[in-house]
Amino acid sequence: MKKNKYILITVIVLAIIAAFLLFSKSSGTISKEMMDFAVKDTASITKVFLVDKKNKSILLEKKSPGDWLLNGKYTTSNAVVNMLLETMIRIVPKTPVPKAAHDNVVKQLAAASVKVEVYREVYRIDLFGLKLFPHEKLTKTYFVGNATADNMGTLMLMKGASIPFVVHIRNFRGFVGPRYSTIENDYRDHMVFHTKLSDIKSITMEIPDAPNQSFKVENDNISPKLYTYPEGKLIAGYDTLKLLNFMLSFEDLRYEAILNQDVTQHRIDSVRGSTPKFILTLEDTKNETTQLKAFYRPNDEQKYDDATGKLYVHDLDRLYAFVNDGDDFLMIQYFVFGPVLLQRSDFDIGA
Repeated sequence: MKKNKYILITVIVLAIIAAFLLFSKSSGTISKEMMDFAVKDTASITKVFLVDKKNKSILLEKKSPGDWLLNGKYTTSNAVVNMLLETMIRIVPKTPVPKAAHDNVVKQLAAASVKVEVYREVYRIDLFGLKLFPHEKLTKTYFVGNATADNMGTLMLMKGASIPFVVHIRNFRGFVGPRYSTIENDYRDHMVFHTKLSDIKSITMEIPDAPNQSFKVENDNISPKLYTYPEGKLIAGYDTLKLLNFMLSFEDLRYEAILNQDVTQHRIDSVRGSTPKFILTLEDTKNETTQLKAFYRPNDEQKYDDATGKLYVHDLDRLYAFVNDGDDFLMIQYFVFGPVLLQRSDFDIGA
């Protein structure tokens, strides 16, 4: 009886081995490494490098959790970076590319794809919960290509693999290629002002075309004071509620778009050399200054006044702008910046 038991166990083990070998043979040369695109622990990612065939590249470096640096100089949009990280953790292989299409897909990836390098913090010793000697390591490299014909998958190829795959996100209708963008502006944080009331030291609004309407606000954490500008004369009897609402509006003000590549250099230079509609300067309690210069935008959309039938001279919805006299040529919306586009008389009691 005991002998029969051992024979049965041996037969079962041999059957399992045979089934494994049969499955391995039937699955061809596909290995787990060929389709291991996902990063299970995105919190361990320290750096992501993306580069396309035109040599446009994106380098994302984690400074701290939720704080990433773009190409060594720009703050990033958390929403965009989080979407990329979410994509990296959720992508799964759907199917290998059929043999009939293999060569064409490989050629497509060689001609038009984004190379993705993922760097993570790993440990030289990582056993039984013991993690010692952390260091940064390139842990994954793959190529992201075009969408499939039905737009429900994305062609991808692991570095060193011989078989490309159709990759997707479960329960997501669409393709993920655009999430691996190599366009720098796609990752930029659009924030202009991000200062709480308690962190504001002063705000200055200069209106060149109406200098008597310029003003300055100084915040002493007791009650803000309103002054004429540039004379610096204290104004009495202003509407304190309106002034507080004005100052509270600086907590989240963002530009709409960067237009460096969308307009001619002649227009950029012409705007920069013209008289600003307003110059808005905020100094915080750390003595750091942010200055926004805004300029009229031409009525490129050719909008007419419904009442008179006349063509508007300027865009009624948007302005051009520069921040801290930087190189970025920005577009901002009146809708967003309206709460701070005030003049001195707006604070008059009863105004």
